[in-house]
Amino acid sequence: MALRPLNDRIIVKRSEPELKTASGIVIPDSAGEKPEQGEVLAVGPGRRTERGDYLAPSVKVGDKVIFGKYSGQTVKLDGDELLVVREEDLFAVIVDKN
Repeated sequence: MALRPLNDRIIVKRSEPELKTASGIVIPDSAGEKPEQGEVLAVGPGRRTERGDYLAPSVKVGDKVIFGKYSGQTVKLDGDELLVVREEDLFAVIVDKN
């Protein structure tokens, strides 16, 4: 099953949580926090302007993004936990320096 977001909504799959600290200490699932970054899976057509035109989102499928801790709505689809956020809830796109 696929999702097609409406308006300026974006579907994000959270990154996997870190299970070890830098020093090698294992973090149990119950103690770890959900990561606040993920990969964009789908993008809606954008926000409508006052004239009725769509203003295209500034992110695209495949972008790595950072979002707020309490941003968006979590949905489960085919066993995956996805996040539906508005474009304005995204803080940044992670740019690969390579």
